[in-house]
Amino acid sequence: MSDHSQQAAPSQDALKQQVADRAIEHIRPHLESSTILGIGTGSTTNLFIDALAKFKGHFDGAVASSDVSAKRLQQHGIPVYDLNAVGQVPFYIDGADEVTPHLTMTKGGGAALTREKILATCASHFICLVDESKQVDVLGGFPIPIEVIPMARSYVAREIVKRGGDPVYRQGVTTDNGNVILDVYGWVIEDPEALEAELNQLTGQVTNGLFAKRRADTLIVAGSSGIETYSAPKDV
Repeated sequence: MSDHSQQAAPSQDALKQQVADRAIEHIRPHLESSTILGIGTGSTTNLFIDALAKFKGHFDGAVASSDVSAKRLQQHGIPVYDLNAVGQVPFYIDGADEVTPHLTMTKGGGAALTREKILATCASHFICLVDESKQVDVLGGFPIPIEVIPMARSYVAREIVKRGGDPVYRQGVTTDNGNVILDVYGWVIEDPEALEAELNQLTGQVTNGLFAKRRADTLIVAGSSGIETYSAPKDV
């Protein structure tokens, strides 16, 4: 009888749980009674919220990037605040759809990109949680979400086509802000910061899912060989 005692690779859900738990370890020493955290949206963030609930007596509350996350926080008895009443948060914790070695990201698969980018910008430290399948050398494999004012949808789509992208209207999706999403395929993004800035100039575009100007400060990655933590390069 041959020996096949190798352990099975952890499931994606198990990997997500591992990064959520590591993020708790990362922020827990910094929690104070007045701390208000920024919380993102998505399956990994949901696991983080569930883990965070065990420490809800150690901090004040949270600002959420989506109505879904706000509801989950409230279900755990964690107070949810309006960002206008808070100003800045010490930590923003969220996932990503793709992330490069420079910690630039694509976000917005869950259609919460605008509020995510606002919260990330208002955070002193952005912690991104992913499993190793999200790591890429160049962004563009995952379509780039763009939140658009509904009446500008066709105009923005035409402008994207001029720039070599293939925009697809995300049917049946309305953002928490009342807008629509175009998912852009076909881009290989060598300079995400330049493309992000260019898209920001399109009239009717609210936010695009490139997080290049505001990258993650810390990236926590779970893989088959364990958990790795990366810090944003200082020279980029």
